[in-house]
Amino acid sequence: MADSTLKGKRILGTARPPKATNEQRTCAKAECETLLSRYNKREFCYAHAPTKFPRLRGRIIPET
Repeated sequence: MADSTLKGKRILGTARPPKATNEQRTCAKAECETLLSRYNKREFCYAHAPTKFPRLRGRIIPET
């Protein structure tokens, strides 16, 4: 019977810290006072962000 033990190596090195900004930023919408996280790279808060649709995958079936 074969040995079913898995072996691996320890992860070496250090983790890079996340990119952050030092200034306090608010949402770019004129009447919105929401403070953005220093780790959020976008200019709008979640409520005012423009809608993004996911990339649809798959085959397009031609109409006949």
